[in-house]
Amino acid sequence: SAHTYKEKMKELSVLSLICSCFYPESRNKLMSEFEDMEVKPINKRASGQAFEVILKAQSPMSDGNHNLPSPPKRAISLEDIEKKLEAAEERRKYQESQVLRALAEKREHERDVLLKAMEENSNFSKMAEEKLQMKMEQIKENREALLAAMIERLQEKVRNTTQNFCGRPIGKKKKNRKAKHLPIKDWKLC
Repeated sequence: SAHTYKEKMKELSVLSLICSCFYPESRNKLMSEFEDMEVKPINKRASGQAFEVILKAQSPMSDGNHNLPSPPKRAISLEDIEKKLEAAEERRKYQESQVLRALAEKREHERDVLLKAMEENSNFSKMAEEKLQMKMEQIKENREALLAAMIERLQEKVRNTTQNFCGRPIGKKKKNRKAKHLPIKDWKLC
């Protein structure tokens, strides 16, 4: 219950007081670690204790003993410096060779793409020219065939008309010397 809890808290406070009596340097050490802050207890409660922590501003007089010490510097020899410089030079040369290789690959790729585009363009031009040539030949053949068919029909008509034509005027049975001069509509077909 709450009463037993209060008793335990009192015992803890007494215990910390006894410990601070036996080990005063640890308390001083803790206080020196936190000398840049002030701790004020706020009203003590049955559920625990509350504190207000106030940080103090660093004074220009304070020494930098709060900073973590830097790791000890090891002695750097001339050989170490030369090794580091050689390693840096090797890295630089390697990076430079990588950049040059990537640039060469990029240029080669661009050249391949350009050659492929030129080849495709050439192939397209050849195919278009062949297709046009074939179309022109087909048109020429069709035209010649059409003309030949027209000439054949006309020749057939001429043959038919010459075979069936007698040269006599219609309705007259007498020979007339002027029959050759009569209009075609008056001629009689056989």
